[in-house]
Amino acid sequence: MYTFIDSFIVYLKVEKNASPRTQESYQRDIWQFVDFLADEFKVSGEQVTPQQVDHLSVRKYLAELQKKGLYRSTIARKLAALRSFYRFLSREEVVSGNPMLRVSTPKLEKRLPEFLYEDEIRSLMEAPDTQKASGLRDRAILEVLYSSGLRVSELVGMDIGDSDLELEYVRVMGKGAKERIVPMGSYAIKALNGYLADGRPQLTGKQSTGALFLNKSGGRLTARSVRNIVDKYVKQVSIQRRISPHTLRHSFATHLLDGGADLRAVQELLGHVKMSTTQIYTHVTKQKLRSVYEKSHPRA
Repeated sequence: MYTFIDSFIVYLKVEKNASPRTQESYQRDIWQFVDFLADEFKVSGEQVTPQQVDHLSVRKYLAELQKKGLYRSTIARKLAALRSFYRFLSREEVVSGNPMLRVSTPKLEKRLPEFLYEDEIRSLMEAPDTQKASGLRDRAILEVLYSSGLRVSELVGMDIGDSDLELEYVRVMGKGAKERIVPMGSYAIKALNGYLADGRPQLTGKQSTGALFLNKSGGRLTARSVRNIVDKYVKQVSIQRRISPHTLRHSFATHLLDGGADLRAVQELLGHVKMSTTQIYTHVTKQKLRSVYEKSHPRA
């Protein structure tokens, strides 16, 4: 099985132009399925073959994931990896039938995205100590994430030349290697100017890199590091909720719609392929309106 998995990852990279993160997650999900099958068949992972898999074994695997308490969205993602893998195997004529066709995707629970209120955003943005190089960097990171609604992978992938502070935009590479241009607000531009002038030169060290956001060693900052940075300031300002870099993206979209922005424009800014992906934010704004109504109307 492992040889076919390797071939599939090459296919994702070369033909589908999948991001490294997608390649890693698909590979990890398929390996996990192989480990499950190895336990079921009482063999080693190397001895498991694609032909041994039928729809019943897949359903049993999904039931095991559900028993472990995984979110339905996580189970659906793992199933999507297996579907893609078996479509590849069918195309390559490794298997004669696709067992995934007889497996339905679990119905996803509707979880509204978490977002920050404007006063929480203000506190978070002001938290970094801008007397330090790392603080200037962190302020710029927080401001750009919220100002432009970037994914954390897009942020850490940015090079110096990807931001134009005069024209007030950033160029990012989104999912599926699709490039988009996103405007930046005045606060983000000011924070970036401060970081580029006084923060980044102190972090560069002996390394030579074109990366925009650097770690203390002068190398490109990772997505995990950005999550740690956000965690640090969330705790510092005592926000008692689970907040991630993606929450700033959710807040960006929610606040735009609250301010009267067109849904199609928000879709373009977020880099969503489907309008349905963006529409979840309308549920958030409706929920907020309902809350305001109930608190404010004398006969609500």
